[in-house]
Amino acid sequence: MMHFLADDGEVIHLQVSGNGSPIIMLHGWTASHREWSPFLDQLTPHHRVFRWDARGHGGHRLTRDTVPTVQRMAQDLHNLIDHYHLDNLVAVGHSLGALTLWQYIKEHGCGKLRKVCFLDQSPKLLTDSEWLNGIYGDFDHDRSAAFLNHLQTDFAESVLRLGAMGLNTRAREKYHQGSRGLDKARQWLKDQDPAPLIACWESLTEADYRATLDKIDIPALLVYGGASNYYRSETAHYVQNRIANAVLHVYEGTDHSPHQWERERFVRDLLDFIDSP
Repeated sequence: MMHFLADDGEVIHLQVSGNGSPIIMLHGWTASHREWSPFLDQLTPHHRVFRWDARGHGGHRLTRDTVPTVQRMAQDLHNLIDHYHLDNLVAVGHSLGALTLWQYIKEHGCGKLRKVCFLDQSPKLLTDSEWLNGIYGDFDHDRSAAFLNHLQTDFAESVLRLGAMGLNTRAREKYHQGSRGLDKARQWLKDQDPAPLIACWESLTEADYRATLDKIDIPALLVYGGASNYYRSETAHYVQNRIANAVLHVYEGTDHSPHQWERERFVRDLLDFIDSP
């Protein structure tokens, strides 16, 4: 892998592939740059694709004491853009990646960005009596505190249960039945250092990007799972209504990773979006 140094000296690992106009692809929480590997063959003939392992992710041990919050990751993204002298950029963010993009836009605006794509995320994860478009529709501060406590006790199983015990009944059934894929995910999570990932999660639950959506003045593509583990359809439509002229695609029957269930459709939608005027 390649790497660059963030402004605090931390090593940020990434893969750069292809030639052409730049695309940055930001993975979800606990994932890595490999999330985007299935799409490289279609993207790299005409685009230079940057895929990082976000700070504290991908199995890379931290070399600095800096807490890997979403704010710090947005600064890392700013450092990446400066390091590679990127401009007129397309940025794609799934889950944590979407939140990182919103934090970046909140701090730096859209000046370096040409178009953005957000996948299955809410601008505010925690719910309350006036906000029901976060996780599950009822993941309030009490449930969040309990989840953080569970992460400290059994990180891998807590992450798996967060996805399994939500709105997607198929995910719940697969969790109870067990599967080779679930065992593989469990082992991946057990191999990670949980401390930075827990710190990252805690920062995500404190964030609120509802006002940031109004500042996005460039074309935006939204891709949401019609059977998302975490979000109801109201969340997708809320984000669409807050971003001027945003284009929404709901992939019916898919979960929190709609791009993985409908890979050909997603890369086609993304390329059409990038190439459109």
